Amino acid sequence: MAFRYRILLIVSFLVLVLDQASKIFIDRSMMLHSSIPVIPNFFSITYLRNRGAAFGILANSAYRLPFFLLVSAVAICVIVVVIKKLREDQKLAAASLSLIFSGALGNVIDRIRLGEVIDFLDAHWYNHHWPAFNIADSAICVGVFLLAIDMYLEEKRAKGKE
Repeated sequence: MAFRYRILLIVSFLVLVLDQASKIFIDRSMMLHSSIPVIPNFFSITYLRNRGAAFGILANSAYRLPFFLLVSAVAICVIVVVIKKLREDQKLAAASLSLIFSGALGNVIDRIRLGEVIDFLDAHWYNHHWPAFNIADSAICVGVFLLAIDMYLEEKRAKGKE
């Protein structure tokens, strides 16, 4: 099996297990909207549910669930196609896309199972809160960041060959 497929399977398995296990734990051990300070005035575990996308976008739309499922399905399919086209030496790109893939899949599982996404990581500065997020969201953000780095490095490699 090619490296890009092995990394997709390994990363996806790890992220999905961590994401779903943490969400199940939060759901079973905390009351909705309850919060546990971890670092006072900076970081808490706060149980929230998000019906929308990032920052609650489209939370009250009648078409939100079909829309999010369709967008996620398209993104997952595109990622699989792109991973198939990667060269064997594009390990960082494979890992990055695998993080994005597994993050999208983790949130799709929530949307199918619950109709919304469980968020619980609450970064804040006193009363100024960043929107709560979860492990799947974190995987997507880290994946996008690493993909941007890989694209930059790939561009430098291409210019160096000219």
